[in-house]
Amino acid sequence: MVAIRAENLGKQYRLGRLASYRTFRESIRRWVAAPVRRIFSARSDRRSPISGQTIWALRDVSFEVDRGEVFGIIGHNGAGKSTLLRILSRITIPTTGRARIHGRVGTLLEVGTGFHPELTGRENIFFNGAILGMTRAEITRKFDRIVDFSGVEEFLDTPVKRYSSGMWVRLAFAVAAHLEPENLLVDEVLAVGDIEFQKKCLGKMSDVAKGGRTILFTSHNMGAVSRLCQRTLVLRGGHPAFLGPTHEAVAYYVGSGARGVSGRADLRQAPRWPEAKLPILTSISTHRPDGSPASAFAAGDAMLIRVGCRLDRDMSAYCQVTVSDQTGERLVTLRSTHAGSPLELPAGEGAIECRVDDLRLLSGEYTLSVEIGSLSGVAQCLDSVSEALRIYVHLGNYLGGADVPRGQGWFAQRSAWNWRPPVENGADGEAEP
Repeated sequence: MVAIRAENLGKQYRLGRLASYRTFRESIRRWVAAPVRRIFSARSDRRSPISGQTIWALRDVSFEVDRGEVFGIIGHNGAGKSTLLRILSRITIPTTGRARIHGRVGTLLEVGTGFHPELTGRENIFFNGAILGMTRAEITRKFDRIVDFSGVEEFLDTPVKRYSSGMWVRLAFAVAAHLEPENLLVDEVLAVGDIEFQKKCLGKMSDVAKGGRTILFTSHNMGAVSRLCQRTLVLRGGHPAFLGPTHEAVAYYVGSGARGVSGRADLRQAPRWPEAKLPILTSISTHRPDGSPASAFAAGDAMLIRVGCRLDRDMSAYCQVTVSDQTGERLVTLRSTHAGSPLELPAGEGAIECRVDDLRLLSGEYTLSVEIGSLSGVAQCLDSVSEALRIYVHLGNYLGGADVPRGQGWFAQRSAWNWRPPVENGADGEAEP
């Protein structure tokens, strides 16, 4: 059953200043002078550089979301993602088209809206919950869970104006995350708080999705989108650019639709490891086997990593690239010495190339850190840059088109399965099960 249907949605805004408020006396004076003013204002309006200028924040957007589906919306800043969610949540009226939503709608568009700085955390839970549409009885029933999720129990009776920004956001998200509507619209709320709290937020969103509620989820976190959403819409300049399975949408976005994603990073001015001896590293880039730059790969693809460096002398060296998830946990270490011999690098400028023949990461966003060191005598790190480059991975058809839910690991591994009936005698002469 279709829960949300958008038909040719569009939103147009007029550029220029808003009309200012006038007193009653000013209104009477303007009414008396109106006949004369119309003659001159008609000419001046035609000459005004902002008169009649408009911009389409959203145009010709159509899609359907089934009940119980988690639907992603991605795109660069200004693509129209938030405008779309505001139309669907009835905050703003569309200029063209219409949207039909079956069931109650809850929104997580601006975490913390409705919090009053003079009220305590306890009072704001009830105050903000009421603004979000929960009854007092519902808030009371969920109060302990909200407090436990936020982690601010110790400061519950302190005015929130004394909270840190992180505590404020934690409490605000905790209240909003415990809404129980049939349809939930979520706009970039997982970019709040520290890493630990982001993981908790992602887990909560996953639980909501498993509960059978319909979710529209907007985020710049491609890992979260890949793990939560079945289908995803890519917006570009207010227009729909791609609609399909999430792994294909993410690949389209980072491969051809995203700005500033080139698969290359200049490391000459990047922050260094504090104990770095020499500024050797100059760049890092990722490529397809044919040498073309890329930042999005499918599981099973071959990936080339090129590390640019500048040496002032010949050197027996090692190079190391580590792959980490969004929480900073190291997943894979690629080290040149694993091949059995050191790199013999000449003085001057060049690049070290590493080839990964079978990339087996699950769908998500990953960061590459790079290190180079000397093997002349005692191994010594000379230069190191953390989180030097981002890459995106999607499963594609590596596992027959199936996805791997969050919590079932980080690596894709093909396997063959079959049924083997019992035989009377095994190879060792004993009956097999």
